[in-house]
Amino acid sequence: QEEKKQLTLKVEELERKLESTNAQNIEFLQVIAKREESIHQCQLRLEEKSRECSSLARQLEMAIEDAKRQVEQARERVVSRERAAQSKVLDLETQLSRNKTELNQLRRSKEDAERRYESRLQDLRDRLEQSESTNRSMQNYVQFLKSSYDNVF
Repeated sequence: QEEKKQLTLKVEELERKLESTNAQNIEFLQVIAKREESIHQCQLRLEEKSRECSSLARQLEMAIEDAKRQVEQARERVVSRERAAQSKVLDLETQLSRNKTELNQLRRSKEDAERRYESRLQDLRDRLEQSESTNRSMQNYVQFLKSSYDNVF
């Protein structure tokens, strides 16, 4: 009977341990269920974030491609403008050279015309002086003739 009592106590103790273990198992199962739910939610968020990242990566790639295209277009415009400016500079330099040549020719022509003018002017002065001299001589001669005629008559 003593043995039975001890065995009954042991069985009761084991049953208590079993109930305690069962309660712990239930708690652990609840904790595991919560953790699994949390893991599931995290996986869903991770998948959503992955989709967002993929979408953002595609948008970034498109933006980079667009930026590259815009940079290339801007570079082409700059190169085109630079070529046009260089062409214009060459045209202006050519025109400047022609204008300088024409200016030099005009200066030479002006100097030649001035020399011819001065030469003609000097020639006309000389002729005028000669003419005046001749005129004075004739006036003197006329005066002489008048005096002579006056003296004769």
